[in-house]
Amino acid sequence: MTNPAERLVDLLDLEQIEVNIFRGRSPQESLQRVFGGQVAGQALVAAGRTTHGEWPVHSLHAYFLRPGIPGMPIVYQVERIRDGRSFTTRRVTAVQRGRTIFNLTASFHKPEEGSFEHQLPPAREVPDPESLPTVAEELKEHLGGLPETLERMARRQPFDIRYVDRLRWTPEEVKEAEPRSAVWMRAVGPLGDDPLVHTCALTYASDMTLLDAVRIPVEPLWGPRGFDMASLDHAMWFHRPFRADEWFLYDQESPIAVGGRGLARGRIYDREGRLLVSVVQEGLFRSLER
Repeated sequence: MTNPAERLVDLLDLEQIEVNIFRGRSPQESLQRVFGGQVAGQALVAAGRTTHGEWPVHSLHAYFLRPGIPGMPIVYQVERIRDGRSFTTRRVTAVQRGRTIFNLTASFHKPEEGSFEHQLPPAREVPDPESLPTVAEELKEHLGGLPETLERMARRQPFDIRYVDRLRWTPEEVKEAEPRSAVWMRAVGPLGDDPLVHTCALTYASDMTLLDAVRIPVEPLWGPRGFDMASLDHAMWFHRPFRADEWFLYDQESPIAVGGRGLARGRIYDREGRLLVSVVQEGLFRSLER
């Protein structure tokens, strides 16, 4: 399986090993910990597999409790909290080696017509994604080529990511930056037609760049990292249907970083400027010099 989008769909396809218990693969990768978006996406799949298939998830709230071990399967235990006439709630616990590494609560809402609608428009106009370079192209230009490790990462990346603002490389550029970032994203290939797969794929993607907004005023995003960084918690609200294999704009900002923690907020729009998803995440930042 060479297509990264197909690998992502396969990664999200959990094995059911008992009623309310699922097992997910965790690829063996040269990472200190399992990518948080993977655990969140798989946990949401487990929750969705125990609900009415036609009810979409409208919100999730999650905590990253311990680092996951790459290459080791993760077991997801689902607790059926509530099955109501309009809302269904599930709690999911992710376990490795008998220890809880992550938990998630997700709520599903039976589709209904609202009595009114409104939304704030996007904060600014941005270029179309086709006019922007890929991350790999920006890195090649800056580095005069792409090291083998980054080339391999780019080939395995399930999402095409294009930064709206050019990447900053010098201390002077970093100091002038506000804690904001925006990227266009989409899966690098088709994800099929299951809405739950698209929701879980976007959940995976939502953890990829959100904490960039915290780092932008501190250090170059793609330079040597001066901080050990880890996601602490993650919350999402899904407002409208979407496809994760079509372009979406992820507008991100960090209102505060203090006490070793940085808060980031994200808003995900489609190309027409419709707000699809709202995201909030807090991350832990500790200097590697400590």
